[in-house]
Amino acid sequence: MRSRRLRAALLLVLTGAAACGAGPVPATPAGAQELLYVASQEDVTVAVIDMSTRQLVETVDLKELGFSPTAKAHHVAVEPDGSFWYVSLIADGKVLKFDRENRLVGQADFETPGMLGLDPTSDRLYVGRSMAAVNPPQRIGVIDRRSMSIEEIDVFFPRPHALAVDARGSRFFAASLGQNSMAWAPIGDEDVDLLQLEGAMNHVLVQFAISPDGRWMVGGGQMTGSLLVFDLSADGPTVVRSIDVGGQPWHPSWSVDGRTVWVPNQAANTVTATIPPPAPSAVRAPSWRSTRRATRSWASSKSGATRQGWRRPQRRPRVERPERSGAEGQRTACRHASSRRVCRLRGGVFG
Repeated sequence: MRSRRLRAALLLVLTGAAACGAGPVPATPAGAQELLYVASQEDVTVAVIDMSTRQLVETVDLKELGFSPTAKAHHVAVEPDGSFWYVSLIADGKVLKFDRENRLVGQADFETPGMLGLDPTSDRLYVGRSMAAVNPPQRIGVIDRRSMSIEEIDVFFPRPHALAVDARGSRFFAASLGQNSMAWAPIGDEDVDLLQLEGAMNHVLVQFAISPDGRWMVGGGQMTGSLLVFDLSADGPTVVRSIDVGGQPWHPSWSVDGRTVWVPNQAANTVTATIPPPAPSAVRAPSWRSTRRATRSWASSKSGATRQGWRRPQRRPRVERPERSGAEGQRTACRHASSRRVCRLRGGVFG
């Protein structure tokens, strides 16, 4: 059972291993080991996998380090050079820091931490609140990764969960589970701008993912079954399309080349592959059966790479409400090239 869980997570991650940040994937020196970190929420462990061999290298059991059997290891973020990695523990209220040898070297206290967003251009690690938190503080955390000290930023909406860091645009984004609201601000700024999302029903945005070129951001709406597409090229994020993928889309991931967005459908036990511009379609990929004990999060590291810097933009003006345009395309039968299985195209044109 455990090997099946790890294989399922690995299949998803290998389609888009740049899980931490929107910048270009650092080059890996010859002979360097590429590692994948997979958090298992119920087991309270983090599996360390060699991505070149797809073999389990080590399992870090957080219970053996004194954390509770119900700590809920949730999300992992990794330094661009692979020197350290971080994991959030929902029930224990901790964000832990490990070195490359998987030794615990620091920790920060934060009530019901959930998603992590690492800024590769600074020492900041952003922290959202877990979906398990019914009424957490209306703030997100900002950790100094050197000292593991933490500050909190008001976002002025309930249950901030979805979280993303745009390294190219030097911005961070957060969204609410409780209402159609999101916040954004320049990295290092505590004065957020608020954006109200349209829709009669609450989308319940679970998580964001930013394209490798920093132009697009997508977010999965659990209740509406929609994948929202944001244009990040302007001063503020703008919703340009809503793609119906169904089945409670959760944590989308971009492929490294930016050509595909993989969307796990939590309720349908399927994975949807959407095709960004210029192709205006979304392909229902062959589905993998999931388990309730499946691993929940992952991140990859590439050892020895150098950081790259981006110019910080001017302060962004407040954005009141985006414009939405276009309509979804029609469904049509197709044949999946790799699996030879019949699939279906779902409309959804990126702007």
